[in-house]
Amino acid sequence: MSIVPEPLTQLPWRVLGILLAIAGFGTLVLYSAAGGSITPWAINQGVRFVIFSGMALLLSRVPLATFARFAFPAYGFVLVALLLVELIGGVAGGSQRWINLGFMQLQPSEFMKPIIVLAVARFYALLPVGEIRRWNAIWPALVLIGVPWALVLVQPDLGTATMIAAGGVTVMFLAGLPLRLFVGSGLTLAAIVPIAFSFLHDYQKNRVLIFMDPESDPLGAGYHISQSKIAIGSGGIFGKGFLKGTQSHLDYLPEGHTDFVFATMAEEWGLLGGVLLIGAFMLLFRWGIGVSLRAQDKYARLVAAGLTTTIFFYVAINLMMVMGLAPVVGIPLPFMSYGGSSMLTVMLCVGIIMAIERSGRRRSRPGNWG
Repeated sequence: MSIVPEPLTQLPWRVLGILLAIAGFGTLVLYSAAGGSITPWAINQGVRFVIFSGMALLLSRVPLATFARFAFPAYGFVLVALLLVELIGGVAGGSQRWINLGFMQLQPSEFMKPIIVLAVARFYALLPVGEIRRWNAIWPALVLIGVPWALVLVQPDLGTATMIAAGGVTVMFLAGLPLRLFVGSGLTLAAIVPIAFSFLHDYQKNRVLIFMDPESDPLGAGYHISQSKIAIGSGGIFGKGFLKGTQSHLDYLPEGHTDFVFATMAEEWGLLGGVLLIGAFMLLFRWGIGVSLRAQDKYARLVAAGLTTTIFFYVAINLMMVMGLAPVVGIPLPFMSYGGSSMLTVMLCVGIIMAIERSGRRRSRPGNWG
């Protein structure tokens, strides 16, 4: 008999270890960004990680059938919340994204990122196999994705709208829709980009133009990208050393504790730190895709792969953004950027993937036919 209680042995220690390593490193970076102080960022980030980790573990105990049953009701609830944002939402920084609940500011668009995956996956799980190549397999999913996408875009929040669309379209692709549909859609999208550009807000247009040529306005709209590149490049291979960064400590790097936290890290930890961090995220993605491949039903496969891809988009878009490979759209780096909304969303994704993994283990046990 083991001296370790059975509930502890059943916890997903491998993925918890990966998450703890990333979040612990992120807390160190935030400690340095605050000038060697645990307040205000490091301690708050650590507490949030502990709370949200507990939430993810509780979520992992929920039966997979429950997620399937409540996918559409949850989608409808968040959609109503997005409509309420337009009616009574608070405005901050020129954007209308939050509902004031008194004790906290709720941002419904964050919840739509994992829920759009659950809803679209539920639709395709219910769809008969013979319908997958017909129009009836396309337009309902486009409506499910398009309505919240439009509501978030007018807030305006281009980054979150992009994440919602990317998560939903990924599930459509994984469901087995014809490849020509996505090729044709991509060509159509490329054709209407100039038209769509004219409808963007001025600050969004500036982000795109500065992305194309950040040096055209290095002290204005291109300041963020220019300083981020300087911070990353100055770190070299091994970095300047812990607590020895200058770009963030001397306030040259804006948002060095949120959207551009990777640049803060790279300056002090160098290329080595960046490679190790990306490697840790790759292990997380590998785990999520592995859960999807081992899943025994279509809904579980689509959800696990879709939620893993959602986390991947967080990481990929943020890294491309801080390196000047994509426009600045305000996507944080999971477990590294200071803030609770993105961590909550990612831990919701992780918790649901854990539930899928646990469901698969229970089904594979000898004598378990349920």
